[in-house]
Amino acid sequence: MSSSLFNVAFDCHDPGALARFWSRVVGHPVAFDDGDFATVDIPGGSNLFFQRVDEPKRGKNRVHVCLSPDLLRDTEVGRLTELGATMVADHREPDGAGWAVMSDPEGNEFCVLRSEAERAAAHGG
Repeated sequence: MSSSLFNVAFDCHDPGALARFWSRVVGHPVAFDDGDFATVDIPGGSNLFFQRVDEPKRGKNRVHVCLSPDLLRDTEVGRLTELGATMVADHREPDGAGWAVMSDPEGNEFCVLRSEAERAAAHGG
């Protein structure tokens, strides 16, 4: 027996605004927004779920999203910065290894990994 991933939930102050940010990140529209809850459906059955909470984010996320971009990682980091993300920690290495830790407009951390093409090139494929 096993479980399937249904969603990744984000506690936030403005579910609609954060859903719109992540909608642009993943390239899928906001599917639902009633002011207190919003979702972005991802093909394959899972979704990103945003719920209004009063308390602010405190400390480091214990669970976070890792993105594998279609574009080159550095190009995607630039695109995400233009959308409103900020760099938290840059772990990119001169040889192309590593990742970038970024935060969304409400401070939720996420990682940007190398693209599949970059990983394949690093392994000679």
